[in-house]
Amino acid sequence: MKKLLLIWITIVLVCVACGQPSGSFKSNPIKVGLLLPETINDPVWGSKGYKGLLKIQSELNADVYYKENIKTRDAVKQALAEFDDQGVTLVFGHGSEYGLFFKEFHSLYPHIEFIYFNGEFVADNVTSIKFNSYAMGFFGGMVAAKMSGTKKLGIIAAFDWQPEVRGFIEGANFEDPTITITVDYTKSWSNDEKALEIYKRMENKGADVYYPAGDTFNMVLVEQIKEDGLYAIGFVSDQSDLGETTVLTSTVQHVDELYELIASEFIAGKLEHVPKSFDFAEGVITLGEFSPEVPQDYQTKIEKAVDIYIKTGKLPNEYE
Repeated sequence: MKKLLLIWITIVLVCVACGQPSGSFKSNPIKVGLLLPETINDPVWGSKGYKGLLKIQSELNADVYYKENIKTRDAVKQALAEFDDQGVTLVFGHGSEYGLFFKEFHSLYPHIEFIYFNGEFVADNVTSIKFNSYAMGFFGGMVAAKMSGTKKLGIIAAFDWQPEVRGFIEGANFEDPTITITVDYTKSWSNDEKALEIYKRMENKGADVYYPAGDTFNMVLVEQIKEDGLYAIGFVSDQSDLGETTVLTSTVQHVDELYELIASEFIAGKLEHVPKSFDFAEGVITLGEFSPEVPQDYQTKIEKAVDIYIKTGKLPNEYE
């Protein structure tokens, strides 16, 4: 009888153990949705969001879904209804435009958590996230000013609210107070024609280092800058692969790391419904590879400045 009881206890313990999740892989994985204003093939912003979704899938054992070209109210409404039918409980809106839509629809889906970029609206199930991109622009501006032979820089950005633009200007002026900086805006993340038109005007005025701070037009500009034998600071992605003698360094936003971080907080029940800002210290912003054109001692100087910023929150103009 004792032998049978021992066998029965052993079987129960084994069954209980088999029912427990192992590591980060849950027996009932979360379902995560991604809304994109363009496509996953957008080489700068869209592909970053898609890589973030895939990272959540691989690292957190999530089931993932995405919808492309979701730009209108009706498109968002339909996409959210489909996500809800699929059991999605975490939705990333890959851009600031989703703030207004989530503000309108979030109360219809209290069981879904909504995440979007660069907004102030939050609710019990809505969180706004942003990259604190001023510092990355500051370091990019320092490098650009250091490497300019004509002492003329060009910034071609999408919108005048981009913090990295202001940071770039401040960093360039700190490195070289005699530098001249021209700034213009396309008023669109993807207007290639307008961006090239602005670039040609700046080139004619002698600018030899550029910061193309936009999405799809970014790569078009870098290719033209490369063809013209000038310099660029890469944007959002490490763009050294576009030309190591052209791209001096890049201001990189690691969307994949940020999305995994947010999803992990959601799973752990620790996601706060406040505007959340992320920077170098969280490991989601870095500088890209340096071009061999940048002197080694200056590379070291910038790397040390980044390290100080991570530890103290102070940029070089605050302690030098």
